[in-house]
Amino acid sequence: MTTITTRAVEYPADGLTMIGHLAVPAGTGRAPAVLLGPEGAGHNDVQCRRADALAELGYVAFAFDLHGGGHWFTDPQEMLARTTPLLADPARLRDIGHAALDVLRAEPRTDPDRIAAVGYGTGGIIALELGRDGVDLRAIGTVNGLATGRPGETARIRCPVWAGVGSEDPIMSQDHRAAFAAEMQAAGVDWRMVVYGGAQHAFHHPPVDHEQTVLPGVGHHPLHARRAWRDVVELLAECVPLAD
Repeated sequence: MTTITTRAVEYPADGLTMIGHLAVPAGTGRAPAVLLGPEGAGHNDVQCRRADALAELGYVAFAFDLHGGGHWFTDPQEMLARTTPLLADPARLRDIGHAALDVLRAEPRTDPDRIAAVGYGTGGIIALELGRDGVDLRAIGTVNGLATGRPGETARIRCPVWAGVGSEDPIMSQDHRAAFAAEMQAAGVDWRMVVYGGAQHAFHHPPVDHEQTVLPGVGHHPLHARRAWRDVVELLAECVPLAD
């Protein structure tokens, strides 16, 4: 395991003071980078560990904040009160993504020409919105975040898109998956989707603690969580290889 350095980074976005987690690999030269978006519940240690794992592989990784102060919602209703207006406003999602991307690009170790965006739930939708906004990314990965966009904008995505979703996810239903696939195909995007059999929404996220309220249709699937992580790493190896 390589030695990495990590630090919390404060930055403004959406009228809030965000606190993200930056992980930088060993070495001195520039490296490919990954913008890492959180679930709708927000930023927590799971997201930080993902960033650290990517840095151990050799990527600069920035796990960005969604709700300000590095907040993680334990009450689903409070989370929905925050995320529902966000998800209805692509411009706000893009602003949050751009602010985080600015932090990642400002890191001297980041190679600005080799950046991928990977997100979970709301974070995955932000990654897609950055692509729809014409950001030059090498890859987009989204797990449980398959939002469709405004007509014509998806054609601005210029990189491969990988999507992962659970077959039993009531939020990302079969109809929702079909609409997403049709949009990607019509726009001429290089896309692929993996449906993990038997997995529900947020299957990738381990239980946090006994105080976390869990909605029906939401549940951890350890086997598919490991598989989805391997699929993300393989996407990065293909599109933003460590030796380019």
